[in-house]
Amino acid sequence: MLRRLYLRVLALAGSRHAGWWLAAIAFAESSFFPIPPDALLVPMAVARPQKALQLAAICTVSSVLGGMLGYLIGYQLFDLVARPLLNVYHYGPAFDAFRARFAENGVYLILLKGLLPIPFKIVTIASGVAEVNFTAFVAACVVTRGARFFLLALMIRRYGEAVRQFIETRLMLVTSLVALGVVGGFILVTLI
Repeated sequence: MLRRLYLRVLALAGSRHAGWWLAAIAFAESSFFPIPPDALLVPMAVARPQKALQLAAICTVSSVLGGMLGYLIGYQLFDLVARPLLNVYHYGPAFDAFRARFAENGVYLILLKGLLPIPFKIVTIASGVAEVNFTAFVAACVVTRGARFFLLALMIRRYGEAVRQFIETRLMLVTSLVALGVVGGFILVTLI
């Protein structure tokens, strides 16, 4: 099943709409979708290493735009949806303390957590809830998402064929390591 999915994604990488699919997934993952764009970026860049940097740029721009939507969701919908629930359970004061800490250190958290394999929407929505300075938020998103996607693209561009062979011969290991990275990212989020 994994091999079929991998081959399907590689085939998608060759389609003329591949860039749009990548943009849509990167946008959605930063605000509401559970699958990270790396799942599409890596096979697409492996299939066409000469386009790896262009694909990283698509991911970065789309992820930042999606992050802006995530910020808006946190900023606009928190008081309407979540605040009443927090008040029912008497968690309002504790959350307000968390919100103040996040607002104070938000840019650093965005920079750190934007590199980790955790759902970026958690960071973007929390930034909106905490009312992190919007300009600083966007700048931090550009830096952290750009660093993540361009570093990945540069590695694939440099070692493209070797990466492709490694993935194809050790697909189960690669998917297990990605899953471990996601779980590790969630654990780090709870510790930081």
